[in-house]
Amino acid sequence: MDATAKRNLIAQWAFDTRPVLLRFHLWLEDVEVERHQSEPVSAVTFAPRGIARCLAMTSAATALGTSLFGEFGAGAGQDKATYNQVKKSADAISAYVMSEGLWHLTRTLPENHAIMVSLGEGLMPKAGETPEMGANPLLGFGRVYARPEVARIVDRRVRRLLNEPGHTFEQFYGWLQNRGITLWGAAVDTLENTSRFAEGKTTGPMAVFHLFDSPLRMSKPYESYMGCLTVPRRVADAAHDASVLLDYRTPRKQVIASIEAAYPGIRRENIHVWTLRGKSRVARLGKLWEEWKALGAHLVEDGWKTPAGIGVFTDSGTYAPTFLVGSWKDGEGATHVFLCDGYAATAEAMQAASLCEVLDVDATMSIFSSTFNLPCDVEGRLMQLDPASADFATRVAEIIGGSEVETGRVNTYKEAIREAENSNIPLGKRVLRADDFLPEKNWSVLASIGYMCDDPYTGARGVTLLGDGRYRVTTLLATRKASSRVTFTFRLMEPLDKARQVFSPLLVRFMSGIDPTTRPVKISDSGRIRNELQTMLSQALEHVGEKICVHFDRIEEAVMPHEKQEAIRKVLQWYKSNHPVWFDWLDIA
Repeated sequence: MDATAKRNLIAQWAFDTRPVLLRFHLWLEDVEVERHQSEPVSAVTFAPRGIARCLAMTSAATALGTSLFGEFGAGAGQDKATYNQVKKSADAISAYVMSEGLWHLTRTLPENHAIMVSLGEGLMPKAGETPEMGANPLLGFGRVYARPEVARIVDRRVRRLLNEPGHTFEQFYGWLQNRGITLWGAAVDTLENTSRFAEGKTTGPMAVFHLFDSPLRMSKPYESYMGCLTVPRRVADAAHDASVLLDYRTPRKQVIASIEAAYPGIRRENIHVWTLRGKSRVARLGKLWEEWKALGAHLVEDGWKTPAGIGVFTDSGTYAPTFLVGSWKDGEGATHVFLCDGYAATAEAMQAASLCEVLDVDATMSIFSSTFNLPCDVEGRLMQLDPASADFATRVAEIIGGSEVETGRVNTYKEAIREAENSNIPLGKRVLRADDFLPEKNWSVLASIGYMCDDPYTGARGVTLLGDGRYRVTTLLATRKASSRVTFTFRLMEPLDKARQVFSPLLVRFMSGIDPTTRPVKISDSGRIRNELQTMLSQALEHVGEKICVHFDRIEEAVMPHEKQEAIRKVLQWYKSNHPVWFDWLDIA
């Protein structure tokens, strides 16, 4: 590319993404675009070019801001309480930056369009973790981004969906369609691999945002676990040709046979199966591991190097390996096949499954409970039971394997199934596919990823300091049959200490000791604080009509230390007292 073409490219990107660049005080010095097809991603996706590019820029800003100001590595060697607070701090920065980017880029949405977060990662403490390890800052269900008038309309319908008994997703979605409002859904994990970020690991952390051209069929916040099997499309086609049903519940012996039919002559040790590993997962995945080992497949271990030459990790990170699912030949001409098996959290599972048409893979899922501690096949069968049946306890005992199961355990599964039903999760099917989460038969997805650290599966590099306040940030935009790797070179327009304020939530600044009376108050403070409360303290909020009531007694001290709670309370009381019109929406219990 000659110098004139390069200047034009940078200028066009700067123009298209100016809402995000201006919000985060970033100067765009360079753009490098590596396409896997001739046309740009924005030419083959449902989102206008400006929106697609702003999403890439928002992902880049999230990666940069979190890397610089999220206390990367500050949790290494710390006690449990400190470690958890480091994770929450990083999640708060990433969720805030992503949310701010979405708010500003949606000012340019078509007038009748809105984006709603349908799935968010971070609310649930994972199985085996204590409660304070959940309730992380996140972008969760019902967060709406649009022009103000449209946002208010959609917000009111979301509150009705959440609070009115009997009001279904179909009624919610149909009402919006009848009024000419186009609602796009999103699945968000603003900081994938938070633990690795807190520990300062050099691979893994990333910001993941998936935009769909319709909302997901969700009626309430939901986060649990899902079994996942992702194989190359060629393997699924070979199974279809042999009249074999290949999905998550298929015996792995038949999966191996389909792989060998799709790739004749492949050696079984060259079939690489990525699955979560570790002692804590033996009860859940041990049987699956043994099944693959007995068949001669290679269970990917920590440090195994991908074709990009970067060692993988298996302690977390179930989304990114999807990008390597497929085949390649090594230096000696031998064929290798990579696939993913096991389980993931709901948002990660749905995000990965929605990449089927993007990456030419086949993905199936199975619903698990949030207390998931039994083998995968057992968990999947339990979640298909009818909680209202008279013999529910008997069926649970039969599946688990025993004459009787304690009442508390039976009730746990009954509640897990009902929670999934209330959230409109499609139950009762053998397996689920991404299609089952979307109301339209023909749907599209636009994935936007910002890499904070190196990624073993795509070879993308993490945030790199070039010197003098300049940074390189790699992002990935992907849609059906098209993807582009976009690398930005940014220069911070302020010194780091001032840039920190640009990327930090107001509430985080106030918790660190900044006095709200010493800074100019803007009307935008009202919207920002409302947004931050929903991101950081969703478990403490009660929505009453147009108002939000904050219940500090719902926040465990292990989740947020008492002194930080008091700092937030005092700030909210000050704003409420001194700016009652702007903060009319706020009540403090």
